[in-house]
Amino acid sequence: MHDAKNIPPRRRAVITGIGPVAACGVGPGAFWDAIREGRSGIAPVSCFDASMFQARNAGEVRDWDAAQFFPPHRLKRLDRYAQFAVASALLALDDAKLPWSRSAPDARRGVSFGTALGGISNAESEHARFLKAGPRGVNRTLALQVFGGSAHSNIAIECGFRGVGTTNSNSCASGAVAVGEALRYIRDGWADVMIAGGAEAPLSPLTFGSFDFIRTMSRWKGEPSAFACRPFDKNRDGFVMGEGACSLVIEEHDHAVRRGARIYAEVLGYAVNNDAFHMTSPAPDGECVIACMTAALTDAGVQPRDIGYINPHASSTQLNDANEVMCISAVFGERPPPVSGTKPFTAHPLGATAAMETAICALALREQWVPPTLHHRTPDPACEIDIVPNAGRAHTFRHAMNNAFGFGGANCSLVLGLVQPHL
Repeated sequence: MHDAKNIPPRRRAVITGIGPVAACGVGPGAFWDAIREGRSGIAPVSCFDASMFQARNAGEVRDWDAAQFFPPHRLKRLDRYAQFAVASALLALDDAKLPWSRSAPDARRGVSFGTALGGISNAESEHARFLKAGPRGVNRTLALQVFGGSAHSNIAIECGFRGVGTTNSNSCASGAVAVGEALRYIRDGWADVMIAGGAEAPLSPLTFGSFDFIRTMSRWKGEPSAFACRPFDKNRDGFVMGEGACSLVIEEHDHAVRRGARIYAEVLGYAVNNDAFHMTSPAPDGECVIACMTAALTDAGVQPRDIGYINPHASSTQLNDANEVMCISAVFGERPPPVSGTKPFTAHPLGATAAMETAICALALREQWVPPTLHHRTPDPACEIDIVPNAGRAHTFRHAMNNAFGFGGANCSLVLGLVQPHL
């Protein structure tokens, strides 16, 4: 038998920096202010003519100025997707006050990122140029921009992170999977610091239209336009596409403590699985979602009763919201903790969303305040839980869960907690 006294403690991973580039705000201060003040980032599409589609609202990063982050020679090689990714990493590193140097690369630092579509929108616009002007009209760096891994690659190059480098593509669960994998890399000793998150820039006609064609997006045309995203409302009619990125600086606990870092929260547990049922619809029995949440709790070493807040997937679609409520009730009983869907703030930037929602969980833990589910007008009998409707509230809690689900049946759950000393 192994002597328990000789087993080293499991390495811990903590969040020390947050870098949102979101429709509701760029940078942690502007992002959190928007959430505290109940300001949605959703408005009518302005970056192209969406009149040909039934869905006409989006979460655009409207005041984006890439020149604030990159010199001209770098911008030539970065499409909007990569710009969002790298800028979010720089914001997170600045927020963490973690020194870095491209000229002094570090093999103990890595990048774990996620995206659903990568640079596909840029390929769409370049294809239009190709049809008009032939090969000479196309950006010569196109091949370096369209692949999903350009996000983590450009972050690593920018910051000199020579350790683990990976990008997953688990649809709308990608950002959460990236955070969970960063937790594993730190636990297993592969890294001391990870940039983890997701990025997406899908707002172009064909890409946007492809989701409109399959009727997954809201067709709301009323006022205000932000009401297009209304999780758990009886009259919800689909998600609202967004764009942006969010990076988290995740450090090994002792590494963070030694440098005197401010710690938002600890990443305690992670689980991922697949419904193996349908490309767009959740399995009706919710078995795999329930198993995913339960496995994340087990990995974190906590009980359902310990969770004080849940940030759900809550995409504002009829099937998914009701199915998730059913699964939450199965795990947490008749009175689950407060559950707030925050996509009305950010819209749904696909692979970046769950990273934004992990950041929201960390900020909520630090502030002991849970955000609201905006735009709730008509209760749905299928969603009868505490969804914190329309106004956030002060709330004392030590642990939070973030759920993220994606096309193809991808499920991911994360558990975060306030930092506690070694036992």
